[in-house]
Amino acid sequence: MTGERRLPVVFPPETDERLSSWVARMASFYAMTVPEFLAELGLSGRDPFDLEWRLSDGEGALIVARTGLTVEAIQAMTFQEFTPDARMMITRKDRHHCPLCPDDVHRKSLALPWVFRCPVHGADLQDATGATLPEMLGDARMAALATHAKAGSVILNAWARGAGQGILGAPEMLAVLTARHRRASPPSLAEQPRMSLQTRRDYHEFLTMPILRQALTVVVPEYDLVAPVLAKPVRPGLYGLAQGSLLQGFALTAGIGRLVEDPVALAIAVLLASDTDGQGRVQDALRSWPLSLRRRISARLWRAKRDERDRRIAQTPTRRRQSHEYRRVQSHEYRSRIS
Repeated sequence: MTGERRLPVVFPPETDERLSSWVARMASFYAMTVPEFLAELGLSGRDPFDLEWRLSDGEGALIVARTGLTVEAIQAMTFQEFTPDARMMITRKDRHHCPLCPDDVHRKSLALPWVFRCPVHGADLQDATGATLPEMLGDARMAALATHAKAGSVILNAWARGAGQGILGAPEMLAVLTARHRRASPPSLAEQPRMSLQTRRDYHEFLTMPILRQALTVVVPEYDLVAPVLAKPVRPGLYGLAQGSLLQGFALTAGIGRLVEDPVALAIAVLLASDTDGQGRVQDALRSWPLSLRRRISARLWRAKRDERDRRIAQTPTRRRQSHEYRRVQSHEYRSRIS
């Protein structure tokens, strides 16, 4: 099957389908490999993932000539609207699985770490083990985080497309969420699974392994309660979102939604929960925030520390102060006046 004439059978793109998925389906129909089918389109030696990232006008014209699809339909299968900084967020296959989608159809939305429901079927996405977010978090925690996760997704979509994001950008918020606010420490008793004494001895290395403590667990305590102890730490900054699991991506997205809602109060909560070294790391992450926000955080943090100090003083039992006045009767003198 060679030549410049139009292909006899051309599949219309599925809803939200990416170009690499459509090319793979077409190659399979014609019993070709993907490189062979691209060569048939006049795109020999091209990587389909590079094509769907940035498809030039000439390359699009070649596909139009052989398939009869419109330029708009072809461009809709690419990520041309995304900024270069967002390319690290796009995976080559679906990040997570929709149980209702065909196995050979890969959608653009499912390559992004801030999408948690199928845009076509509305089903909850599944991780590699088949678990969904409501199963991992529970209905109550899922309901508490859903609104913030939706707000975070809007912000991340705007950042990926280079649109306005308000006073705080997604990278600046992720830097704070992934900052180490406390020294690494072994799992606490609440984080450890129930086990016998012999089992504790067998898993002594696991029980004493230091775990990174990050601000994400302060901003999203629901994540701290359900995440496996060894899987709680996330990679710093944008990499935490780009390379995280389904639960980690959801927690980071919800954390962004919460930070946008009340950045000053949450930044203060993180700083108050931090140790001395952790406060320095969080302050370093906050330096990328606008000056107006940092001034508000500093002023309210001083008042919060003062109130906390006063509260501790009020809770401390008062001791009777010792009098230094001269006592007429010394303690060693008895009624009998015998010393």
